[in-house]
Amino acid sequence: MTGIPITNVNNNCSTGSTALYNANNLVKAGLVDCALALGFERMSRGSLGTHFPDRESPIQVFHEASYGLEEQLSAGQNHGPGAPRMFANGAQEYFDKHGANINHLAQIASKNHKHSVNNPYSQFRDGWSVEQVLAAPKINKQLTKYMCSPTSDGSACCIVASEDFVHKHGLENQAIEIVAQALTTDDPATFESKSAMEVVGFSMSKNAAENVFAEAGLYGREGRDQVGVVELHDCFAANELITYDALGLCEPGQAHKMVERGDNTYGGKYVINPSGGLEAKGHPLGATGLGMHFYIAMQLRQWAGPMQAPGLLDGPDRRGKYGLVHNIGLGGAVVCSLLRRPEFFKEDGEDGRKRLGYNHGHECRPITRADVDKVKSRKYSPYILQRAKL
Repeated sequence: MTGIPITNVNNNCSTGSTALYNANNLVKAGLVDCALALGFERMSRGSLGTHFPDRESPIQVFHEASYGLEEQLSAGQNHGPGAPRMFANGAQEYFDKHGANINHLAQIASKNHKHSVNNPYSQFRDGWSVEQVLAAPKINKQLTKYMCSPTSDGSACCIVASEDFVHKHGLENQAIEIVAQALTTDDPATFESKSAMEVVGFSMSKNAAENVFAEAGLYGREGRDQVGVVELHDCFAANELITYDALGLCEPGQAHKMVERGDNTYGGKYVINPSGGLEAKGHPLGATGLGMHFYIAMQLRQWAGPMQAPGLLDGPDRRGKYGLVHNIGLGGAVVCSLLRRPEFFKEDGEDGRKRLGYNHGHECRPITRADVDKVKSRKYSPYILQRAKL
């Protein structure tokens, strides 16, 4: 109700980060000084499905490609809902090639659920152990229920502004820089390689990560070592395992060894999904990518409280100063972003924590109608505003 331009984006599970990619490009191009990317989702009960009564699901070709490859995997024919079955098949191929197993998936899931205990926005805060994860009901041959992201409702937004806008409004000490960002889609390898890992986007993720690190001027192992904290797309523990390799966070084929060393959690090389990830905090599709950027921004601001990854900026246990985001939607699109605290940060300056709407990610603060009245647009519709659930 403001008259400003709005576009709707739908890129499956990477919808939110695709909206952010578009907003970022508008600001980089100088077309606008400030843009907002908003994502939200209210999901139907049960497993993820499609609602096209008059046509075939656009994901059906991916299902068929993955199911047709099961006979070449050591576990044979799989079962269960389409999305977990495809990602489980990808994990089984990784198992067969590199020697990983279901226990590694349980370790990943347990790690995420333990991280989620410190996140007040997490859908699950139970901190399930490896044994509890393995004992949960089986969804298919490789995944138990606690290795899967739940049906979730949620929303998130990110505001992108030019550097001039940041300085004009005194936002230096809460601004986080998008150093590099890439959006990639499927290429022929998705189907022509006859690989279950490719069907669920292994090379799509790999290409996005390589593009981002190249844009930032960070190459090879030394480039990855500059990253200290990661939010990646763990719709299933199977995808997190595969994605370590795709993003170059480990040597090829060594993702399971990274899990065994604890290099995916506090005290290890990277803190991955300190929010609890999609498996624990939830996966409201349209909001997910923006939520990932929110959590990394809070980490880089040092506002993450008990979720904080130590040593991101200084200290004896200093780790890389960059935060990495990876968000994938089959069908297919991957967005990767590399974030950092900007060089113009002022150590003792105003950082925005007293501003209306501030929320540091480890405390839930409600917004009231009185708060909205302080900041609402000059042009608005009382008819619409009265319907807001405040």
